[in-house]
Amino acid sequence: MDYDYLKYKKILIVDDEADLREMVTSILAQDGFKTIRTAGTVAEALKICRDWEPDLAILDVMLPDGDGFSLFEQMRTFTEVPVLFLTARGEDEDKLKGLGLGADDYMVKPFHEKELAARIFSALRRRISTGAHTYYEAGNLKVDFTKRQVLLGGMEIHFSPVEYRIIESLALNAGTVVTYQMLLEKIWGPYAEQNSRILRVNMTNIRKKIERSPLEPEYITTIPRVGYRMLESQTSVNGMQMMA
Repeated sequence: MDYDYLKYKKILIVDDEADLREMVTSILAQDGFKTIRTAGTVAEALKICRDWEPDLAILDVMLPDGDGFSLFEQMRTFTEVPVLFLTARGEDEDKLKGLGLGADDYMVKPFHEKELAARIFSALRRRISTGAHTYYEAGNLKVDFTKRQVLLGGMEIHFSPVEYRIIESLALNAGTVVTYQMLLEKIWGPYAEQNSRILRVNMTNIRKKIERSPLEPEYITTIPRVGYRMLESQTSVNGMQMMA
């Protein structure tokens, strides 16, 4: 499935450091994003949001005329644009505050270039696809999100609650990379350990249940040192294709 249309979404970067704004702009441009604007203050960001109407905003927490949290709350009075917090402050209380306010994601500087792009694609697709699809289907595998049911060759495959949440998260983002950290936080919460061993154990179990050859997976591919990518859906009616 072609998700190049996401690269035409308008991205706003808000940070008080000009060097960081330039770096993030360069990273996104290399990943194919076509339309990017930046702001260094709360006031400038609010004006751009009202006049330009971005499709996604990346907000720093520390800004010269306020903070990212208050900016986010002001933005929510007139827009539901997805928001990703990007900050040097990694304290759990800050992360919980940002996510508690309703932000789509939270990253701490320094960050991996591929992870930033993956989180942006994921946030854009979640918002675009909300309520648009009911199931994922590729090859002999089908994930019915409404029934919380996984079928392989028409036969139901039983998963533990954690295993299902993992495969559901990957299926909802089929075709793009979901990082280890994104899955850890999604499944086990913001206090999840950085060690991904528990994730690898669950992935081994999932592959044993859906893959003909777990060592040569067809449906879930490992992206070394980054995360996993699920095979793109082939469904065209009531399925993932509707996301576009």
